[in-house]
Amino acid sequence: MTPSGAVLPSACGPLAGLRIARPGAPRVIALHGWLDNAASFLPLLPFLPPLDLLLLELPGHGHSAHLPPAAEYGMVTYVHALLDAADALCWDRFAVLGHSMGAAVACMAAVAAPDRVDRLALVETIGPLSATAGATATRLHEAVAAARVRRPRVLRVFPDLELAVRARLQAGPMAPASARLLVERGTRPVEGGHVWRSDPRLTLPSAQRMTEDQVQALLRALECPVHVLHARQAQPYFPEDQRQARLAMLPAARVSVIDGSHHLHMDRPDVVAAALGRFLAASR
Repeated sequence: MTPSGAVLPSACGPLAGLRIARPGAPRVIALHGWLDNAASFLPLLPFLPPLDLLLLELPGHGHSAHLPPAAEYGMVTYVHALLDAADALCWDRFAVLGHSMGAAVACMAAVAAPDRVDRLALVETIGPLSATAGATATRLHEAVAAARVRRPRVLRVFPDLELAVRARLQAGPMAPASARLLVERGTRPVEGGHVWRSDPRLTLPSAQRMTEDQVQALLRALECPVHVLHARQAQPYFPEDQRQARLAMLPAARVSVIDGSHHLHMDRPDVVAAALGRFLAASR
C-alpha cells in the first residue's frame, strides 16, 4: 500500500508526514532520526503487518514547519509535536516506532504521557543523549553564543541530487539507495539545483542535556512494553557500556541485536520488520 502525504495541525506549526490509513488496525506513529525525514521508514513498509500508520516529520525536519526564530528545538518540543499529531488523528492510544533521535523522543513521550503511548519499538537508541553535570555551564555558554550569531545562513546548493546523496553518505554509513530516499524527500529545488529542507538551526548545540542518572531514572519510569533493536556495533555517541547500563533499567524489555549500520531499518528492513512487526501489531 503506497503512503499518501499528510499535514497535521500542531502548536509548533503544520506537521508533515506520510500516512497509511487502515481504520481498525493497530495505531503506530514512526519517528525518524536527527536530520532525517519520513522516507526513513519507506523500506520497512512492504515487510510490516497491516498497521494504521503515520510516518511523522518532527518540527524543522522534512516538510514540517520550521520553528520561529525565538523558539528552540528540543526534546520536549518534539514530545508535544508527537502528541499534537496524535490529537489531530483523534488517537487516544498508539505505539511509537522510533529510530535514533526519534527513539529518544518516544521514550520521553511514554514517560510524559503514559496513558497515550501503548508500546515502544526503539531502533538504535534508548533514551536521550546525556552530558555530565560539570559540562552544564560550558554547554549553556556555547549554545547561546551559537544561537545569537546574526550572520545570514547560506545554504549549500547541490547542482544535482547525486551530489546531495554523496554528501549524505559522508555523514554516516548507509546503503546508497537509503541515502537517496532521504535526499529525495529532504531537499527542495532552488535556482541552480537543490538545498536541504531541514532547518539549519537543527545543527546548533543544545543548551541543556540530562545527566546519565536522569536518563536512567526516566527509563525506570517507563510503564509500557518496550522492544529494543540495535546494531551489534555500537555508535560512538552511544557506546556499548552506556547501552548496557540503560538496558539494565528495562529488565522486561525485549532486545534484538543484528549486524548492520546505524540505519538498520533502511538497509535491512526485512530483518528489522521480522523482529518488530509482531510487537507493533499487538498495539491497541
